[in-house]
Amino acid sequence: MTSFFRRVGGHRFLATELTGGAWATDEQHIAPMTGLIVHEAQRHAAARGPDDLVIGRISMDILGVLEVGEFDLTVEVLRPGRTIELLEAVVVARGRPAVRARLWRMARHDTTAVAGGAPDALPDPAALPRHPMSDVWPGGYIGAIDTRAAGEVRPGRGIAWVTTGTELVAGEPVSPLAEFAKLIDTANGIAVRESPKEWMFPNLDLTVHLHRQPTGRWVGLDTTVVFGPDGQGLTSTTLHDVHGAVGRAEQILTVRPL
Repeated sequence: MTSFFRRVGGHRFLATELTGGAWATDEQHIAPMTGLIVHEAQRHAAARGPDDLVIGRISMDILGVLEVGEFDLTVEVLRPGRTIELLEAVVVARGRPAVRARLWRMARHDTTAVAGGAPDALPDPAALPRHPMSDVWPGGYIGAIDTRAAGEVRPGRGIAWVTTGTELVAGEPVSPLAEFAKLIDTANGIAVRESPKEWMFPNLDLTVHLHRQPTGRWVGLDTTVVFGPDGQGLTSTTLHDVHGAVGRAEQILTVRPL
């Protein structure tokens, strides 16, 4: 088994055991699903004809448990346009929506002359030691990724690189953005503030903003986790590829004792 998903129909997929989540191994980790949503959004756009739009924002709401198994994923255009376009993707499992995502597609322009403001690049992942996330987290997804720590990882703060050799969809070529997106949600497990054996802090959403399209097989996560006093938390991440920063990711957390 070398893929996170297999297509079993036009819009129907089977999640493999490699999507198994960290909170419950028979539930899907949302990271591969993020990549699949990007993949299907790009396929939907390509089917309508060539254009020069790229995805600049991905905003996902996790509506319920998504079990490892079959589900449907459909995409529609909410706001068409030649320079900006809004898509919505809906994941339905067992007759109920489990994820709703909206993706803004934006026209490319040459803005090289005014580009700037990004933080410094992270150290080369190839030269860094492995960071064994499986010591903290179970699940097929965690077992399928290679994580490298870029400096000390401490409660609430960490920098790490993540990659995987696992295909997103069996037998289907996918874009660099879809490959990148399938690893972003790992951020909430990089710099845990408290032991997941004593506290729960799953994310209810994932919002990604990009100022550059990522390339390459490594995803850099410069992550800070904050817990508030009333059961809310926030995981904030600057996203990198090997060339430098590409954007930001935010995840709202529901924090509660086990």
